Amino acid sequence: MKKTILAVLAATAGLSGLAGNAHAAADGAQLFSTHCAMCHQSTGDGVPGQFPPLKGRINQIAATPEGKNYVMHVLLNGLAGSLKAGNTSYMGYMPSMAAMSDEDIAALLTYVSTLSGDASAPAFTADEVKSARATPLQPGQVLEERNTLNTAHPLP
Repeated sequence: MKKTILAVLAATAGLSGLAGNAHAAADGAQLFSTHCAMCHQSTGDGVPGQFPPLKGRINQIAATPEGKNYVMHVLLNGLAGSLKAGNTSYMGYMPSMAAMSDEDIAALLTYVSTLSGDASAPAFTADEVKSARATPLQPGQVLEERNTLNTAHPLP
């Protein structure tokens, strides 16, 4: 009911594109709650030494095209091995979320990107996810991609 009211109000105000973004953010929040919050916490702050924080990092990583691809590859393929986020080291395994639709992954990543409160946080589209999905990678390859990205553009 709320979504319908928001869509009608936005359309009436000539802001139908804004209603689409609000819908994606709401879906992304629910998807995050269902699939990610158990490890990364409902705030996206993570658990030091166990699960890296996403809040305030994903928007920075996704600010470059290579970073955006990397973030999509993590969700689509998983990630395994040792990495450093901020000043903390992590050793673990992030499972693949490839069973999710392109639309759901885009909504989820857009939501995570906005956890920092940054109004200019990058948004993700289903077409971008579809393109990233076209070349499957092993979790270890995603870690190599991260290391290469970190060398070129140090990750937060």
